Amino acid sequence: MRAWWRDAVVYQIYPRSFADSDGDGVGDLAGITARLGYVAGLGAAAVWLTPFQRSPQADHGYDVSDYCDVDPLFGDLAAFDALVTRAHQLGLKVIVDVVPNHCSVEHPLFQQALRAEPGSAARARFHFADGHGDAPPNNWPSVFGGPAWTRVDDGQWYLHLYAPQQPDWNWRNPATGDFFAGVLRFWFDRGVDGLRIDVAHGLFKAAGLPDLADPAAVPPMRLRGNPLACDQDEVHDVYRRWRTIAGSYDPPRALIGEVNLDPERSARYVRPDELHQSFAFALVTAPWNAARWAGTGARLLASAGGAPVTWVVENHDVVRTPTRYGTPARARAALLAILTLPGAAYLYQGQELGLPEAPVPPGDRQDPAWARSGISRDGCRVPMPWTRDPAGTYGFSPADAGAPWLPVPPGWGDYAGPPAAFLADAMHHRGRLLAAGTLSADDPVEWSAGPDGTLLAVRAQQCVLVMAMGDRDVRVPAGTILAASGPVSQTRTIPPDTAVWLSLQ
Repeated sequence: MRAWWRDAVVYQIYPRSFADSDGDGVGDLAGITARLGYVAGLGAAAVWLTPFQRSPQADHGYDVSDYCDVDPLFGDLAAFDALVTRAHQLGLKVIVDVVPNHCSVEHPLFQQALRAEPGSAARARFHFADGHGDAPPNNWPSVFGGPAWTRVDDGQWYLHLYAPQQPDWNWRNPATGDFFAGVLRFWFDRGVDGLRIDVAHGLFKAAGLPDLADPAAVPPMRLRGNPLACDQDEVHDVYRRWRTIAGSYDPPRALIGEVNLDPERSARYVRPDELHQSFAFALVTAPWNAARWAGTGARLLASAGGAPVTWVVENHDVVRTPTRYGTPARARAALLAILTLPGAAYLYQGQELGLPEAPVPPGDRQDPAWARSGISRDGCRVPMPWTRDPAGTYGFSPADAGAPWLPVPPGWGDYAGPPAAFLADAMHHRGRLLAAGTLSADDPVEWSAGPDGTLLAVRAQQCVLVMAMGDRDVRVPAGTILAASGPVSQTRTIPPDTAVWLSLQ
């Protein structure tokens, strides 16, 4: 019996922007539960929830103050249990976020550290250090911009690779590993089927916290640009321990890592005794170019090391594909593409509707990276439109609710309605072929890119993905058309920015 996560289509939910049940302008767990039938209707196998745990929301949940409770903004543990129960009734697995690299300044252990003396056991739970006069202990920049250190009242500094409200845990302290082992068991015991691990390549920092040779060469929003702050060899022992914990449950729980590294380095995180999957981010940054897509896809599959590739082109941290690629047609083609390739596919809420990046006025932006680096991720986090009627911000909230946490553009409801028409065909045939054993998560793919911008990806000599990525119409080869992201003419040609999935049998 194949493990569900190997070829799952996972639907990512950003809780504060999915569905607001109580009218406070912020999405919540009850809202998600009420809409799970929609997700199941898409044919998804699982939902992934970004953080809903207790948090002061400095980074919208990625600053956790209690890893084993629900923030009242979203509900309570009873609401979470109801969500899991409903998801399982619908045949959906549930994946939740865990944030092990950093917590909130309001976490009780960090508050204890602030009250403690320098050199104390309480401070050893984090990275406290003396500076160099008025300068911080080293020259590392924060991912969100500015220095990665903040000074406390007694003159010491603490490390935060993200916002100052997000102090980094010290993973060289064994107590940190024990603490998070308990966090994993808490959520697994509540019926969670898997965990998505935030900044999974982080955790350990280079021993001694040495200076970077050139901090100016580390761009904002790019942790991997600082090799001293991530991808240290010791991190793999953490995931070996977590894999043992996950495997002690029946059925075993899944571990999916946010490992934003080159594919060859990412492959080290999915060795047989570590994580089950790591996100394949290379297509997120690949330009709309057949040769680049073919090379990127081949590299991802070649470096997978036996683990299934996890395909993704959208999430809560990147510009939505209709805007990033330049046209809605390209976004539809990219969505079809990731559904045809071997492994798992992750869809971000609203991707099935073709939502573009929403304009958010500077004064309304809430992303902590905006204030520190001028980069905002708010545009991909604007609430979901559920109806064309503007009441309740197009169905996101009850009709008499207040303003949503991010402003919704006029006419946003025009995107509401049925998902992209080809999606049902793609999901149906994907499920059918996998269930029959015709396709598997381990299938080989032969990639080719033509000078006219045609991309071909032949999977296991059974199916082929055809993408017209140039400026010319492309003739579709012989075979049964399973799904098409755009029109196919009677002469079997497709216009630019269109994808077709064919069966060769």
